[in-house]
Amino acid sequence: MRIVFAGTPEPALPSLRRLLDSPHHEVVAVLTRPDAVSGRRGRPSPSPVAQLALDAGVPVLRPQLPNGTEFVGELAELAPDCCAVVAYGALLRDGLLAVPPLGWINLHFSLLPAWRGAAPVQAAIAAGDEVTGATTFRIEPSLDSGPVYGVVTETIRATDTAGELLGRLSMSGAVLLERTMDGIADGSLTAVPQPADGVSVAPKITVDEARVRWDLPAQVVDRRIRAVTPNPGAWTMIGDMRIKIGPVALTGGESLPPGYIQVDRQGVRVGTATLPVLLGDIQPPGKKAMKAADWARGARLDENASAQ
Repeated sequence: MRIVFAGTPEPALPSLRRLLDSPHHEVVAVLTRPDAVSGRRGRPSPSPVAQLALDAGVPVLRPQLPNGTEFVGELAELAPDCCAVVAYGALLRDGLLAVPPLGWINLHFSLLPAWRGAAPVQAAIAAGDEVTGATTFRIEPSLDSGPVYGVVTETIRATDTAGELLGRLSMSGAVLLERTMDGIADGSLTAVPQPADGVSVAPKITVDEARVRWDLPAQVVDRRIRAVTPNPGAWTMIGDMRIKIGPVALTGGESLPPGYIQVDRQGVRVGTATLPVLLGDIQPPGKKAMKAADWARGARLDENASAQ
């Protein structure tokens, strides 16, 4: 089967690798977002998916307007039977969706219809879900609502960050996507409509939303921090310093007022609405990440210091 693969970030790489190595499919081109400026010199660099495609000798398509008439015509000339999508990063409209006769197949990192949207892994951790997974489905104009081909499940561990969980899902999801494409090619798979019940939405998390709210219960603070690690990254204000916060540990002991900082032999504790949490790694402005206890020794915090 002739496939155009659409994806951009690192979690899409396992899926692209499996399709490139598959004896049953030919990846005729890769569609990805335009090169982004990165690094201190501000030079444009290819996305992880673009770099893998270039290394494999596969043509790379980087349209600024993927739904524009010009690119729709360019894609039609490639005559793909089917298009596979993993975290491409742009909505696909009717004209583009109509090009491949077997449709666009998306690998989404949730158990649809739960957590439709841009941040399903983060939402599942923040909500305290115990199980999540990945779903392959045929893309329709409405958000993540198309009929489903297959699913895999994944347990959310007590200390999982979004990065760790997404890493596992990208691997198991790649196997699911390859098997889905195999089933579509040989006609053995039929898509099943999503249930009407259980729909939830996971929009992209902004930097402002990643600010830690110490007035919430400790378990919620823990989950929310893990949900935005590594991106966009949790943060708090201590005095006039904006401090990046890594995952915390739940602790026992006496309660502290929300945001109140206590430094002792065990490390640095911060009060929440319930029990305090123990800070792990933090990153002060302009410095590398370090242990919270090491930072506190040199910071000379006021006895009434608090995080806000």
